[in-house]
Amino acid sequence: MTGRTLTLGRRASFWVAAAVVGHTIWTSAAPAMTYPLYASEWGLTTTQTSTIFAIYPIVVVAILVCFGDISDYIGRRTTMLLGLAASLIGVLLFAVAPGLWWIYLGRVFMGIGVGLSAGPSTAAMIEFSAEGQAKKASAITTVSQAVGLALATLVGGALIEYAPFPTRLNFWLLLVIILAIFAAAWFLPRHSAVPGQGRWRPRTPSVPSGLGGVVLTAVAAVVCAYSIGTVGLSLGAKIARDLIGSANVLLNGATMSVFAIVLGVVGLACKSMPSRTAIALGGLCTVAGMACLVISVSWHSLLLFLAFLIAAGCGYSLLFMGGLGLINMYAPARLRGGTLSALYLVAYLIQGAFALLLGASASRWGLGFAIDQGAVVISALCIITGAIAVFMTVPKAAHLAVRCAEKNQ
Repeated sequence: MTGRTLTLGRRASFWVAAAVVGHTIWTSAAPAMTYPLYASEWGLTTTQTSTIFAIYPIVVVAILVCFGDISDYIGRRTTMLLGLAASLIGVLLFAVAPGLWWIYLGRVFMGIGVGLSAGPSTAAMIEFSAEGQAKKASAITTVSQAVGLALATLVGGALIEYAPFPTRLNFWLLLVIILAIFAAAWFLPRHSAVPGQGRWRPRTPSVPSGLGGVVLTAVAAVVCAYSIGTVGLSLGAKIARDLIGSANVLLNGATMSVFAIVLGVVGLACKSMPSRTAIALGGLCTVAGMACLVISVSWHSLLLFLAFLIAAGCGYSLLFMGGLGLINMYAPARLRGGTLSALYLVAYLIQGAFALLLGASASRWGLGFAIDQGAVVISALCIITGAIAVFMTVPKAAHLAVRCAEKNQ
């Protein structure tokens, strides 16, 4: 940090951007541990609890449609601050909510916050990383998500189980954390990464010319990863509780944190893996994990459920890191924010629709049937995505850029 301008240096800015990425997942996952409490206290159905989850990605999509590339014009810092402010309002509404409609409104503000900050924070990480370190930035982004998810399940589970105000205190703590991140983000560099973009106007994020195949592959990979997250966050707490046979929220949360821990470890261990290889391997891991999930629910096997969490954590990490790595390598810097927002737009749209369908299916035909359906859909998506990644054609100009980047690593 420079004393005269009070602006963070490049390395510190990188880690602040990583904290913003982590907050998006913690904010998304924090309510998951309280769904059973809301259902018990307010008599909610599975459809209503799934709707609490689904509102969030739907709002994220709406924000991305209108404001997806805004950080390319007004700067990463300003856009992240706006997103963090919206997240603060959403978390505060959860902390004081007297009923279901407050929860819905809180989810709306959480969606606004993540919609504004997800793309800019991811773009900022690559821009604040060292030259030629696109793969490392992708890996740390994945780890940041893992940390956010682990904190949501472990800290949230501990506070809900052993602290007073089980539906409140978890969100008050998250409020303090986001305030701290907001304060740090205030001192990020104030300029845009690539100035001179002209005046911003609302428009849907677009794909740079010549990168259609690259972006399609990246989007497919992140969609698969987020679909895994949908099963874990919208129904995972209920699955864990039923299989473990315990009402202890911390124990159930610790079980769910296995997914987050594996996600982070694999992200670090495989950061040098080529993006297309990571996507193909991640798809295979996910298919194996879905098989374990289906059998674990049918046999009520906690051991197989843990195997699912491990395989799904590997799959999510490789798919997300591979997809993000493609964008980081090939998208031009002046369009990176909009391109990443386009990726998140499709991923969150499908995640929201998938969550609603899973919840409706579980309410009508039972949890086991919903899991079977979801596993088949996710497995099919992963197989198709892996094939796309293997046979993807890299544009010649982009290929030369990647070769230069690999030499710098």
